[in-house]
Parts: sequence; C-alpha cells; structure tokens
Amino acid sequence: MANNQLKRVDIIFSPYSVAPYEILRLTMHKEKSDVINELIESGLRGRGGAGFPTGLKWKYLAAEQDSEKYIICNADEGEPGTFKDRKLLVEVPRKVFSGMAIAAYVTGAKIGFLYLRREYRNLIPQLNKELDIFNESAKKFGLDFKISIFSGSGAYVCGEETALIESMEGKRGEPRNKPPFPIQNGYLGKPTLVNNVETFASTSMICRIGADKYKALGTDDQHGSKLFSISGDSPKEGVHELELGMKISDFVEEFGDGDTKAVQIGGVAGFCIPRKQFETSIIGEGNTTGGATMIFNSTRSMYNVLHNYLDFFAEESCGQCTPCRVGTQQLLKGIEAVKSGKKPASYLDDLIKLSKTMQITSKCGLGQSVTNSFASIIENFREEMIY
Repeated sequence: MANNQLKRVDIIFSPYSVAPYEILRLTMHKEKSDVINELIESGLRGRGGAGFPTGLKWKYLAAEQDSEKYIICNADEGEPGTFKDRKLLVEVPRKVFSGMAIAAYVTGAKIGFLYLRREYRNLIPQLNKELDIFNESAKKFGLDFKISIFSGSGAYVCGEETALIESMEGKRGEPRNKPPFPIQNGYLGKPTLVNNVETFASTSMICRIGADKYKALGTDDQHGSKLFSISGDSPKEGVHELELGMKISDFVEEFGDGDTKAVQIGGVAGFCIPRKQFETSIIGEGNTTGGATMIFNSTRSMYNVLHNYLDFFAEESCGQCTPCRVGTQQLLKGIEAVKSGKKPASYLDDLIKLSKTMQITSKCGLGQSVTNSFASIIENFREEMIY
C-alpha cells in the first residue's frame, strides 16, 4: 500500500461462491500442511485483539496427538465499541463456518462450537438454518465435523479464551492460569483451538485468494485487510473493511467530523490516541488488532470518557485476582478524588503506577489491559482530569 494511505477493500464481505461451501470443498483437495503453511505465509494474526499468528496456532493444534480435539469460534464480542462480528454472522456466516471447518480439516478436530454472545441470541434461528446447510455440505465432502451453538451468559471476561472454556464446562467464567494453553489443555481437558469470528472468516478468504494476494494488501509489516467498527463523533459510523498500514491521520480525515481530538483504538481495552500522535499506524506500534475505533471530538470530556471506562472495568471484573478486583475500584475512586479536589493532581502519577502494576500482576487480559486506556488518557489529557 503506497504511502500508508487509507484504502477500502471488499474481501470478507465479497459475494459467496455459487455452490454452498465451495471454499471448503476446494481446500480439502489441498495437503493439510500446505493449508497451514499458506496461513503462516499470509501473515494473518488473530483479529480478536491479542494478534497471535493464526497459522502457528493451527500448526500447534495439528501437532497434538490426542484423537479428541475441539474448534471454538469466539463470538462473545463484549468489547464496547465492537460490532463487526455480529455483521459477519448476519451477512456472511458461511465464511465463518468455512474457516472453522478448514481448521477442523487440517487439525483433525471433529466437533466445533460457535460461542455466541448472549445478547446475540436472536441470531440463533437463522444461524441454525445455515448450519443445516453446512452439515449437509460437510457430509457430502466427506468431512466428519459438526458445529453447534453455545450461548454465553453476558460476561465480558468470557471474551478471554480460557474463561470462555470454563463457562462452556458449566463453571464460573474465570480465566485459567496459563500455561497450559488451550491448544494443549482446553475444553474438557482436550486440545482446543479458539479463534475470533473475523479470524475464521479471514482464513477462508485466504484459502480462496491465496497468501500472495492477501499479502499484497497492507505493508511489509502489516499484511491484509481488517474490519473496523467505527462509532462516536463520525458521520460514517458502521463496519468498514480497510487495508492495513494506514496512519491514524488518514483514518481521521476519512471518518472524523473535522474536529477529532482523540481516537480510542481497540475498545476500552485499547489505547486513546491524541492529535499529536495521529501520524502513527492505526494497527501496530502497540495498538491492538481488535478493530473497535471510537472517535471523540472537542466537545467530549475525556474525564467522563475515562470514568465510563473504569465503571465498566470495575463492573466486569470477575473478582478472582486482587490486582484487578481492587485496582479497578481504586482507579475509579482516585480520579474522582482528584477531580473533586480531595487529592492533588500529582496523585494521578500514583494512579498510573497502580495501573501499570495491574498490568504485570493481573491474571488475565481484563486487568492487564486497564492501563492501556487509563495511562494514555491521563498522560495526554491530564488537564481534563483536574479542572
């Protein structure tokens, strides 16, 4: 992509093949190792936020010797500001199920689950109709793999893969200690692959167009396209597929309202980027791959924004580990104390230190990610925390 300019693409939402699950049928004619190597070569990273190389994850599961393996599609999508996965499940579920089935083909898994966010349960009837088509197609192609839907219970922490697995096993949705990772010890103690909705849709598209064509999108460091859920002070809210590598300044020029002062990238677990940093890349350089982008103009109080985030984190903490359970509450009380004058402005520095302690001591991504939005807002909009 020349000069890192913003460029719209249409890969994931491109029309279906004429025959149902044609991508799956064609892929099953390829060697399993070739499919995995193509994913590795494409440079695709998980689209849920963590950004782990997808091909490597599949390779590790394929290497597991257990005869019982599971494929789980994480459709919990609880990150505020994110709604791309819902659009995928409504408009192109076949590409998602194709990606899951391709993963099953190359890894030897026979059972798959779509872990669906509780608030999306209205999608279940239509998704079940599509699964009937999928199951018939898979049987015709000779693939012993069946997908069923598991409805979550509305907990944000279950977006973390081990907490998701715990809830599927009928337990309280709390993250597990790692290692072992789900690839070795996942659902019911068996090797398990957990990927995001967009990740599975992207893998099916890579199998269709090939790694070289996919790599031609983006830059040398950031390959392919990405779905962005855009909300906030924007005249173009919605889900947009964009080529990776763009600068935030180009993104703001296209989607802002002409008065953008900050962009929250990666949802509340991501980073708040101020105007002075708009020349950085929207993905990479520390920013997450989740795709939630909330745009704020000059009328917005960043104190109110941060207060809202901390309210959310404190409410959604599972309470299992002290750094997250207590830390989120203390951060919230801390900014309130500074704003009311009960604490001096210098107390904000102590709160940043607390958030960074949470980052290295919390058990899972919830507590670990609080410092992303907290420190970036405090450091760049300190004056709004005081007056």
